Amino acid sequence: MIKRLIPGKRLSQATIHGNTVYLAGQVPDDYTGNVEAQTTQVLAKIDALLKDAGTDKTRMLSVTVWLPNMGDFAKFNTVWDAWV
Repeated sequence: MIKRLIPGKRLSQATIHGNTVYLAGQVPDDYTGNVEAQTTQVLAKIDALLKDAGTDKTRMLSVTVWLPNMGDFAKFNTVWDAWV
């Protein structure tokens, strides 16, 4: 069985198949903030989606992060490390 969370016209924000939850790519709502603020926004969205799916970040198998500027890697990691 497949369950879709927050389905849209073309995709869902999360899809559950069996015991696996797949999240769509998440982006910040506000691009005017620095990388730390944007990362915090995205991680909050992920937390909410995982909660809606009945799980949490402690069960993650794989994560792919895309940073437009690798110069922000250390700043991103500061927020990521506190979250994970």
